Parts: sequence; C-alpha cells; structure tokens
Amino acid sequence: MAQRMGNQPMIVLSEDSQRTQGKDAQSMNITAGTAVAEAVRTTLGPKGMDKMLVDSTGDVVVTNDGVTILKEMDIEHPAANMVVEVSETQENEVGDGTTSAVVVAGELLEKAEELLDQDIHATTLAQGYRQAAEEAKDILEEKAIDVDADDTETLEKIASTAMTGKGAENSKDYLAELVVRAVQSVADDDGIDTDNVKVETVVGGSIDQSELVEGVIVDKERVHENMPYFVEDANIALVDSALEIKETEIDTEVNVTDPDQLQQFLDQEEEQLREMVDQLADVGADVVFVDGGIDDMAQHFLAEEGIIAVRRAKSDDLDKLARSTGANLVSNVDDIEDDDLGFAGSVAQKDVGGDQRIFVEDVEEAKSVSLILRGGTEHVVDEVERAIEDSLGVVRVTLEDGKVVPGGGAPETELALQLRDYADSVGGREQLAVEAFADTLEVIPRTLAENAGLDPIDSLVDLRSQHDGGEFTAGLDAYTGDIVDMESDGVVEPLRVKTQAIESATEAAVMLLRIDDVIAAGDLSGGQVDPDDGGDDAGGPGAGGPGGMGGGMGGMGGMGGMGGAM
Repeated sequence: MAQRMGNQPMIVLSEDSQRTQGKDAQSMNITAGTAVAEAVRTTLGPKGMDKMLVDSTGDVVVTNDGVTILKEMDIEHPAANMVVEVSETQENEVGDGTTSAVVVAGELLEKAEELLDQDIHATTLAQGYRQAAEEAKDILEEKAIDVDADDTETLEKIASTAMTGKGAENSKDYLAELVVRAVQSVADDDGIDTDNVKVETVVGGSIDQSELVEGVIVDKERVHENMPYFVEDANIALVDSALEIKETEIDTEVNVTDPDQLQQFLDQEEEQLREMVDQLADVGADVVFVDGGIDDMAQHFLAEEGIIAVRRAKSDDLDKLARSTGANLVSNVDDIEDDDLGFAGSVAQKDVGGDQRIFVEDVEEAKSVSLILRGGTEHVVDEVERAIEDSLGVVRVTLEDGKVVPGGGAPETELALQLRDYADSVGGREQLAVEAFADTLEVIPRTLAENAGLDPIDSLVDLRSQHDGGEFTAGLDAYTGDIVDMESDGVVEPLRVKTQAIESATEAAVMLLRIDDVIAAGDLSGGQVDPDDGGDDAGGPGAGGPGGMGGGMGGMGGMGGMGGAM
C-alpha cells in the first residue's frame, strides 16, 4: 500500500501485507462465512449425516455435532473463524443448536450479498437484521410453551430431542431418563451446574447398559492389596495434602555415626506416619481420599486399620465427593475432626470394562452424580458422550427458563411468516433486510427436508399453509415427511436454544457485513492451491476450501486432511 506525496510514493504497509477493500472485502468474508455453514449443513436434523474428521496425527472423529466438526476442522481464515465462534457461544450457553446457529449465520450472509449487489448499504442491512432479530425474539417469547420444573415427562422429551440424529438415537428414551434424573439431582438453591454430573465412558457392552450412579465414581483404585474392597456405612475423609513425611525446605545433611542412630531416625519417621493414621482412625474414618501421595509405611498402617485409601485424587473429584457426601476438605490430617467426615452408604472398588474404579454411592442427597456411558467402540462412546453433553445442557436451560418451543422447523416457519408482516411496518430500505431475514430462517425447515430426502419446496409450502391457519406447533416429521403437531409428538426444544441461535448468528453476520477493508500482515491465502499448480505442496485437491477469492478462503486448508469426508 503506497500513498503518493508530491512525486514520491510513501510506503505505509510492509511488502508482505495484503489488503482487500470495498466489495471485494465483503465478498471474501461472505464467501468464507457461507463456506463454514455449508460444511455443517448436511448434519442438521434427525436424518443429518455424519462427518469423518482425520487430524494430522491420524486420529479419527466421527460426529454430526456442529461445534465438534468446526473445532476439528482447523479453520484459519479470520472471517470463517468469526462464524465458528457462533457455534462455540451456542455450545457454552445452551449446549445444543450449534449447527442451526451456524447455518442461519451463513444464510444471512448469503442473502446479504444479493442485497449488496443491489446497492443496499451494509449499515442499512445491519440495521434491518438487528430489528428483525429483536422482533423474532419477542415473537418467540410470546409463543413459547411454559414447562414446570417437576414435569419430568416433558423434560425427558426435551433431552430425547437433543439426542435425535446422533449416535445415541436408538437408546434415546432410556438415556433421556438418566439425563433428567441426573440434572434434577444436582439442582440446588444456587441453580444447576452440569459440571456436577460426571460423565464416565466405558468401551464395551451396549449403550443400553449405561447407568446413573447417585454418587461419585473415582477413576482410581485402593493403594494397598490388604485394604478391604468394600465398606458399608462409610465415614469419608478428604485430605488436601499428602500422607508422607514432609521434606525440609532447605537441603539438610544428617551425619550418622552409629547404626542405632539410623534406626532411631527411621523409627521417628515411622512414628510420625503412625500418628497420621491413628488420627484418621480415631475420628472414625473408613475411607480416605488424598490429594497427594501416601507413604508405603502409611499404606501398611491404613491397611491394618481396615481403612480404604486412594492417593492422588483429582481436585475436581475431591470437590464432587465433598458436595456429594458432605465431607469437608482438610489441609492437614492433624486438624481433622468428626464434623469433617462425610457419609456414604457404600464405598466399593468395582471392575468397569476392565478398569478398577472406586464407587461412592448411597449418599443422602446426591448433589453430585456420575453417568457411566457404554458402547461397542470408542467412536460410538465418544459420540454418545457428545449427545449426552447436549442433552444435559438443554435440560438445564429448560429448568432455568421454564419455556420451550416446538421443533421440526415450526418456530422458524412461524417467524418467517410474522416477520414478512412486520417488514411492511418497517420504513426505508431496512424493509428489504427484514424480508431477507425472514427468508433466511426458512433455511432450517428447508434443510431438514433436504437431509431427510424429502422435497424441500413441497415441505415448505405445506408448513406455511398450516402456520397461515394459526398452527404454531406444526412442524416437519423428518421420518414420514408429514406436517404434524410437534408439541403432541413430544419434539420440543428450550426457548433459549432458538433465541441464542438467532442472536449469535445475527451479531456475527452484522459484524462481517460492516467490514469493508481487510488488512492482513501476511498472505491470507493459507494453503490455497493455484489452479495451474499440480497441488502437490498444498495437500492435494481437498485443501484450500472454495477458490476464486483472490487469496481469500485458503485459510480452510486444514480441511485437506479430511479427504472426501466433507
């Protein structure tokens, strides 16, 4: 980039810099955003397909979870990354609806490009999009269906909907029941923290053998063979330090001139360890979980006392144990008292899929629980885990907000209909942006139909006609192709899944549309393959993402390793 002063050009940017301005910049960003949306679009809905993602080390992930796909794709293009952030926000806030959010963002950008070509200014578009998003959220709030926190049946339907189309679908009713019980167990006055639901995966067996343990499973085993395997009505101590002799803080040298002195020294160490164990035995501890190590001699003394001990327990496991059993975490064994002990009806070491784990069960009020997920292969178990994480998120959000909307493209069809009416009341060119927003939302029912092998136009016409007649809950049944009442069919989603998706997608689209100048310190083309080149040095034809962007979209070169998966 050079500015001319008199006859002398003034260099402002370095030679390596790359600058794209005006419509070229907008077009580049729009193409980047829509390419990301296209990458996940075929995964949407109960009949969505899966992606196989292979990273540079050869590790394979098979999934149709939008946020997982986009994270694994290793996208470099800055504009594309802003669309990826939409899915991450959706995942963090509500746990589900990541694909919908990205598809809507991509479609908003695509519709915007048509209007930009008609010389509608980007700020006018941004204003119209924002107005439409606010109106859409108000319409959804008004139409949402109230759900009571004790309505377990509806909560199970919500959990089940979140799992539809994922690897866990065949056992979704059973898993939904486990998820709802888990979330209801960890709910307290401070709200619901799904981190208190620990998800353990076990390869082996079938998904139907998954179970909910009302308590905590610690992925450790007892430290000494002579310790009991099982204790009933156990008092549990949690120690946030080690059962070892503390080393001196400065280097110390001990000169021993007599064998008796050495023996005395060892006896004293043994005595200190004995006192630690006696302290635990005196307060009545039957099980002790220690954050640090446990000296061999201390292990021997603990085994003599019949106390089960676990060393190097993770800090989050200790927090869950404290929450579940009512124990207090003590930093020094000498300070432990009766009141610091927790209680569990059963503590046992059990074999799960060939691994030994400690089960702490039968606690009075399990404010921390564990879900054991089983499956035939590692890939199956991983995908079930992702489905469960989504379900936990939507049940939590439903309990917090108490509002749901029907699935099957019903809310999007209703919004499209009402936003077109609303557009008439919006003055100026913003009206065109509101109408484009309405058209955008229909991408969801259209994609659901396409992915189910149905005719998207017929499905959309049928949906519109039902909503014209005032049927808000009418949605597309992807299995039969019929338009059915989604609420009575039990296909419902939390209101926040929809409002968050609309909010995030709109914000990302508006931000990208307002950029008219891209100044990059280096080349944005990443792994772009030149059409005349053989493609050897860029990972073959799979690399580089969509071409024709003047160095724009090559940052998706990381997709090259995915072969034909996309």
